[in-house]
Amino acid sequence: MKADWTSFFSKAELTTLNFKAIGKSVKISRKASFYNPNQIEIGDNSRIDDFCVISAGKGGVYIGRNVHIAVYSSLIGQGRIVIEDYANISARVSIFSSNDDYSGNYMTNPTVNTKYTNVTNAPVHIGQHVIIGSGSVILPGVMLGNGACIGALSLVNRNCAPFSINGGIPVRFIKERSKRLLKQYSRMIHDGSASR
Repeated sequence: MKADWTSFFSKAELTTLNFKAIGKSVKISRKASFYNPNQIEIGDNSRIDDFCVISAGKGGVYIGRNVHIAVYSSLIGQGRIVIEDYANISARVSIFSSNDDYSGNYMTNPTVNTKYTNVTNAPVHIGQHVIIGSGSVILPGVMLGNGACIGALSLVNRNCAPFSINGGIPVRFIKERSKRLLKQYSRMIHDGSASR
């Protein structure tokens, strides 16, 4: 039997990874890592690239349809993480739904017994058609409205409005984002190319 050295897991291999749910035509790099896959749902036509780490906690991770998660990105934490349809997570983005206490009053890191730590957990929700630029960090409790745009290297510690362009450390509103992409989306649905 000849070994399969393609970049993505085959459909048969994906079923052995024990995801909570996995859609059709999903592409996942063989170099990606998953922790607690039974708490991870991935929708149709989504793609996860090399060296991504998805570590689902009690809240689980939900990745919608046609989502792209680029190289070296991570989704980590006990709180629920939701990424809705057609969102784009650029390279080296970190999304956290848990956070250590940095005050010095508690110990930190997952090797320490939890009675000596003070980890906070909060859900993260990334809406449809959101794009997050390379190197950005999304902190627990953040909600990015549909169509929000986050510039590269941003620290997102607050909610961002739908169809807004935001960036910086910490993130701040820059200007409104065009909604023309919704017309493109509608055209794509009507011409039947949405499933590609």
